[in-house]
Amino acid sequence: MSPTHDFPLLPPGFRFGTSTASYQVEGAVAEDGRGPSIWDTFAAEPGRIADGSSGEVACDHYHRVDEDVALMKELGTGGYRFSIAWPRIQPTGRGPANEKGLAFYDRLIDTLLDNGQQPMVTLYHWDLPQALEDDGGWLNRDTVDRFADYAAIVGERFADRVEHWIPVNEPNVASVLGYGMGTHAPGKALLFDCLPAAHHLLLAHGRAAIELRNAGAQSIGCANNHAPIWPASDDDADVGMSKIFDALWNGMFLEPMLLGRYPADLVPLFDEITHDGDLATIRQPLDFYGVNYYNPMKVAAAGEDSEVPFEFLDVVGYPTTDFGWPIVPDALREWLVMFRARFRAALPPIYITESGCSYNTGPDEFGVVDDQARIDYLRSHVNAVSEAITRGVDVRGYYCWSLMDNFEWAEGYTQRFGLVHVDYDTLERTRKNSFHWYADLIAAQPQHL
Repeated sequence: MSPTHDFPLLPPGFRFGTSTASYQVEGAVAEDGRGPSIWDTFAAEPGRIADGSSGEVACDHYHRVDEDVALMKELGTGGYRFSIAWPRIQPTGRGPANEKGLAFYDRLIDTLLDNGQQPMVTLYHWDLPQALEDDGGWLNRDTVDRFADYAAIVGERFADRVEHWIPVNEPNVASVLGYGMGTHAPGKALLFDCLPAAHHLLLAHGRAAIELRNAGAQSIGCANNHAPIWPASDDDADVGMSKIFDALWNGMFLEPMLLGRYPADLVPLFDEITHDGDLATIRQPLDFYGVNYYNPMKVAAAGEDSEVPFEFLDVVGYPTTDFGWPIVPDALREWLVMFRARFRAALPPIYITESGCSYNTGPDEFGVVDDQARIDYLRSHVNAVSEAITRGVDVRGYYCWSLMDNFEWAEGYTQRFGLVHVDYDTLERTRKNSFHWYADLIAAQPQHL
């Protein structure tokens, strides 16, 4: 092991974990009664996925639970964030539970607990049952009721063994990319007409939190994707448009959850979408606030002939990952500090529920995956969290995205985010150097869970 002073040190009890999502790792899309999801449908449409692939096999985690949990135990992590595939529990998004689907997660949860991994369960990580999408998906308010039913089923079965719950992963990405831009499933490019989907996903978060609480869940939070929004220049138009996009990307999701209101600039957009009592339903008491962080975004005012009023520019002057994303750990620290300063008493303890990077380094002739760039990324971002904590921000954990390489949505298998390399032909798992570094980081802590 490296000397402990080489590692960021976090407070005693700080939780280190890893994260995955069902469609990205499980495979087995047609086994044991699972119904089709919008991602199965989307991936089957030509041109949707960069390499023409799908999550049909993915990492085959469905059949390799024991092997994958053993990797977590070897890492020394204290928690594992995963998502339940709604189509495994209710193949059409309605009706009685599929017992074989519940049984899979029963076994996963018990295996995790037997190996010192506390489950952090996401109910919805984008794999909506296709049958519900056929009826309008998240544009249809009835989907909220179906999600509440699903949450009640899952809560009743697992609440006694799950430490943390997250109803909806990244509602901004699911609504804006899925229904606004069309680059994610279900592939609808509705621009600002995607706002009903955003509202319904928020409402689903609130309804699910109520059902989980009724089932005995002890800790309920969120996992919102947040990015610092930087204006492209000091020009008033760029500054103003960056503030509007900040309200759309960040404020539209955190303000309803924490304050029970939409950002003032956006209220007129929701007048005809919001029903009486909706915002009170969305603003459920949260035991933690999950932040998924990757990078800042630079925004300029778009030209008059543009379909949308803002334009996205490259964040220059920083190194980038193999995905082309800028690496700005200071932006994470600054965002956490500003988040606390702005919301104070309204803000529960924070978990970093996703943070990671894509580097496509593979095994060399000796089977070694020397991904030093990922080690540097993780060190700098854990340091940023440590610095935010010293500034008074209550951050309780860091969940690395991801445990292993997996199906990266519209990018297919062209981007690798894992601590563990997956050979997609043989499904062999190979521990990367970053895996060993993360294990050493955890072992170096004054007290790790």
